[in-house]
Amino acid sequence: MLEAAIQNSVIFHGMSGDEIGDALTALESEEKTYEKGELILIAGERTDRFGLILDGSVTVESNDAWGNRTILSHIGRGDFFAETYAILENMPLLVDVAANEKSRILFLRTGDWSGGLRNIQGEIPLWKTKLISNLLGISAQKNLRLSGRSFHTSPKTIRGRIMAYLNSVSLQKETTEFRIPFDRQQLADYLNVERTALSKELGRMQRDGLIRVKKNLFALLEVE
Repeated sequence: MLEAAIQNSVIFHGMSGDEIGDALTALESEEKTYEKGELILIAGERTDRFGLILDGSVTVESNDAWGNRTILSHIGRGDFFAETYAILENMPLLVDVAANEKSRILFLRTGDWSGGLRNIQGEIPLWKTKLISNLLGISAQKNLRLSGRSFHTSPKTIRGRIMAYLNSVSLQKETTEFRIPFDRQQLADYLNVERTALSKELGRMQRDGLIRVKKNLFALLEVE
């Protein structure tokens, strides 16, 4: 019996239980558990596997040689990561992937052997056709996310960056009250600002009647 996180994952969209089972076998699926803060993939390494998040969440980060961290994205349950690097295989990772909380990851190996995802010679099984099609759709979605972060960090002021990010989340969730996936330090890293300056600006925005915030719970308020 396949668990819900696998059956409902966008990568297996439109696939029967048997097709998902065939895919998991062919791609040599392997499950691992990581503690909060533990690195899953490290910049400079190469990988031929991508990960599907069964429980928990991860952050994709850029950490430079001087100790500066920039969070590029947050990836939650049912989504996956490192598929581009796994398909290219010989491309060194330019980012780290870290567990944002205790997380359970299912790894799938791409490979170019007869059953591997990169092998498209001869008769192609239906599961592989569907999975490759799903990967194309997911790639387009991730391009939108990356362009979204550029939009969030393009304003020159901290307030502008906060407002751009919160407005995007509000539109995506279709509500003016929502939780964000970042703690205060992670939000600062994502918006590429100092944590202290971020906290001060959030306080000012509350006093100005623009937002209401408690930890990672935000409400956007109408300006009278």
